[in-house]
Amino acid sequence: MVRLTRAQQQEHTRAAVLAAAREEFADRGYAEAKVDRIAERAELTRGAVYSNFPSKRALYLAVLVDMAGAAATEEVPRKSPASVADALGAFARVWLERLPLVGEGSAGGHLRLRSLSGVLDDDRARAGLAQVVRLEALLLALAIETHHPRDTARVRRVRLAELALTLLNGSAGLAETAPGFGDPFDVARACEHLAGIDLADVWDPPHLPYVPPAHPCDEAWIPPAEVSDEITGRRVALDADGVIAVLGTGRLAAAEEAVRGAPPGEQVTVAVVTSDPAEIGRLVRLRVGDLGGCLRRVFAPDAWPGLRLVLDDRALTASALGLTDADDATEAAVRVRDGRIVARAEGRGAVHAAATADAPKAPRSRRSGA
Repeated sequence: MVRLTRAQQQEHTRAAVLAAAREEFADRGYAEAKVDRIAERAELTRGAVYSNFPSKRALYLAVLVDMAGAAATEEVPRKSPASVADALGAFARVWLERLPLVGEGSAGGHLRLRSLSGVLDDDRARAGLAQVVRLEALLLALAIETHHPRDTARVRRVRLAELALTLLNGSAGLAETAPGFGDPFDVARACEHLAGIDLADVWDPPHLPYVPPAHPCDEAWIPPAEVSDEITGRRVALDADGVIAVLGTGRLAAAEEAVRGAPPGEQVTVAVVTSDPAEIGRLVRLRVGDLGGCLRRVFAPDAWPGLRLVLDDRALTASALGLTDADDATEAAVRVRDGRIVARAEGRGAVHAAATADAPKAPRSRRSGA
């Protein structure tokens, strides 16, 4: 008989709980599912379930994250869609694949939709969802923006992306509450036509002129080990020159300030932190992972958002930057150059301050460790 290590046993238990939970949620839906029944299905104790997942909501979100990961494909198109309209239509068709199949039971349909109906029943969770949807819109917009001239930094496609996501999420809501209503092909065509709407979308937030500048500094930068980029799905190192922002789940909308403020071609990395990785962290992982999977199936790699997104559940990046109390409200950023931190900012507007900092290069003797 093969004896499993403690880590292997824990992984085996976790997999059994997830499989049992998926069956329970598919049969009964989130509201009617019971942790006791999940434990019975997995032939485990209730305590074994809670030792891996602290709540039913955390377990449900873990099931959805697992499903989203299984649905992702490594098939990457060689060419991106030829126009903004084509890009929106292709994205919509991939996104709408999650709609329930004809005749599928309501509980199973909700699970297929990655439905959050009745799951986010408190203000903190709903506020977190609002922020992550803002981040989703930014990521979709950055991919779409490859289809129009970058003749000015003021032009953006974020409101267009927000409108497309509103239409798609609304369609999902109707599919959940009124099964059979609407045609997904019509929705995809409608998304294509959104490209012709002039939303006067320019980048000119009124608060940015009042953001204090970043503080010049000269500090060693010792990045954490390779981390996963949620957009590309690949492991990346954080040792390149550029801007590194640490954003709590309540400040995700500030990611756009890093992208718009940094010079063209400069690497921007956003590390997302939260005080609740089991629930809010999984919510972010679910939504961003789902959207990233769609982007990778629609756009060729040269059109993927240049932003690197790291879900820093254990606050490793935050700790490396000296942020010991990072939480949902955190906004901090640094500029890295030649392996040194040369500018630093914290608080509202910190990401913009670091992205636009014109910090001098560190002295050669300090960079070499002399």
